[in-house]
Amino acid sequence: MFKYNVRGENIEVTEPIRSYAEKKLGRLEKYFSNVPETTAHVNLKVYPFPAEKSAKVEVTVPLPFLVLRAEETSNDLYGSIDLVVDKLERQVRKYKTKIHRKSRERGFDIGNEPNLIEENIEADENALEIVRTKRLSLKPMDSEEAVLQMNMLGHNFFIFEDAETNGTSIVYRRKDGKFGLIETD
Repeated sequence: MFKYNVRGENIEVTEPIRSYAEKKLGRLEKYFSNVPETTAHVNLKVYPFPAEKSAKVEVTVPLPFLVLRAEETSNDLYGSIDLVVDKLERQVRKYKTKIHRKSRERGFDIGNEPNLIEENIEADENALEIVRTKRLSLKPMDSEEAVLQMNMLGHNFFIFEDAETNGTSIVYRRKDGKFGLIETD
């Protein structure tokens, strides 16, 4: 189900490292059924200067209905892989229990609809430079679910269709760490 794109910065990605990362990330596949084949992007970084935490692992798994992303840093590359996979598993379990439960309670069919498609575009040099376009397929949810999705994506805002008003709404993280809600007419 997953393909793996393992890259290294300041490190040569050897077959044992690649195999270990693929084996550990393979644990995530048990949480998904009927999901089209996707590519998990793994970026391994090793900092050349002696430091307490010198090995960083970043993983992004774009799924049709969710983007999983996590990064961890430790003093051991294999340890960082373990930590990042644990973090991703927590995200998936949290998603499965809260989003699916709430969607079923409200009678919404969450199915396998994609809700986030990223597309890079080139802009005219003389115009404002747009470096990324995101297309959203909004699904009905409440503001609490939207905050959960926003946190799982690691973003500062999230756009969604309000299940109560059927209008488009935005939740965002405020500077004081709390959350705000913008509702449209």
